[in-house]
Amino acid sequence: MRISIFDINGNPTDRKISLDPSIFDIKLHKHIVYLYIKRFLSAQRHGNHKTKERSELSGSTRKIHRQKGTGQSRKGDIKNPIFRGGSRIFGPKQKLYDHKLNKSAKTLVKKSILSQKLKNNSLKVIEDYLFERPNTKKIVNMLRSFKAENKRTLFILSESNKSFYLSSRNLLRKKVITINELNNYDLLNSSMLFFFESSIELIQKNLINR
Repeated sequence: MRISIFDINGNPTDRKISLDPSIFDIKLHKHIVYLYIKRFLSAQRHGNHKTKERSELSGSTRKIHRQKGTGQSRKGDIKNPIFRGGSRIFGPKQKLYDHKLNKSAKTLVKKSILSQKLKNNSLKVIEDYLFERPNTKKIVNMLRSFKAENKRTLFILSESNKSFYLSSRNLLRKKVITINELNNYDLLNSSMLFFFESSIELIQKNLINR
């Protein structure tokens, strides 16, 4: 399958690029996508909630008073949970919310999302352009030609480009990442995907036969 390549101004060129059907033309596996997004969002939780139990609290272990004959209830040391400043009974503990998803499933999720974006006409390929200096107006014009100025947009570069990053930094709901930073959550969470020619070739190389 072949799709058109656009220039940096959003105009179609006379060139096309071949896309591998095993990556860009498969059905959407909704359940696997759900499992990945659930895993990704769960991993964002810190799980640092923690209170000290009796063995972790600093303080004397001396028995406060004798067991019987005082008319008071039986008590242990000063770390007793019934005392102010004492330990916590059955308090929260640190917890990892992340769960495993094997590598082949993650790859299938990426292929499913890319295929769905292409079918929905939400994936565009831009020819490689060297940004020698920041130029926000050029990116705005490109987005306007695709009617994507108000959409959540993801630009995928083959390598880091500071000038391109600075050009898009002040644009609302626009994100720039490299192939190495690409994750399935960003792919799914974006309404429009803009791959540069070198980056689309690189992702095909990475996903082919996987």
